[in-house]
Amino acid sequence: MDPLTCPFCNPSRDENVLASSLCYARYDRYPASPGHLLLIPFRHIPTLFDATDAEHVALLALVREAKPFLDEQFHPDGYNVGVNVGTAAGQTVMHLHVHVIPRYAGDVADPRGGVRWAISEKRVY
Repeated sequence: MDPLTCPFCNPSRDENVLASSLCYARYDRYPASPGHLLLIPFRHIPTLFDATDAEHVALLALVREAKPFLDEQFHPDGYNVGVNVGTAAGQTVMHLHVHVIPRYAGDVADPRGGVRWAISEKRVY
């Protein structure tokens, strides 16, 4: 994906809800739940494995900053935090982004297994 056409490159400042010098957070345009955030490095890199140590630290710091922000705005009961790496794992935009997905009691009938839902038959263990 070309940085000129990447939907995560050159973000609009009015979309950013949190930011640091290396990464920013914005609401997902196709949210899995109310408050679903994407944490995105400013540098165009395809996956978590391509990020520098400094970018890893900045992303994790933004994850920690996102929780109180979302707690105040949306009052969720839990969170899923995840990264899709590669098309086989569901990555559709080839620019690293971390999902912070607020979860709410009753949003699914049985939340056990959490991210294991990626492979539905593995969710119950």
